[in-house]
Amino acid sequence: MAIKLLLLLVAYILICMQGVIKFYNPQTKSGIILDASKKEYSLSPTALDGSIFRMLRQGQRVIFNLDEQGLATSLNLGSEIDLQTKIY
Repeated sequence: MAIKLLLLLVAYILICMQGVIKFYNPQTKSGIILDASKKEYSLSPTALDGSIFRMLRQGQRVIFNLDEQGLATSLNLGSEIDLQTKIY
């Protein structure tokens, strides 16, 4: 059982992307994330759904996935991962 959980965690980490918030507008829920190669990804309007956070600040580090349209979604912040407050 422990090995299975470890493999799932490794798979999750491998498919996640890391980036930094370049811009975020809380009224429109739009924003941009930059990855390490400076490629820009637009935020999905639902990127913060299920999160304890309602605001993102410029320069904040995030972990995210891409949806079918190539939009950044399923944002996680360090404290969400540490506190396991995000529902998967």
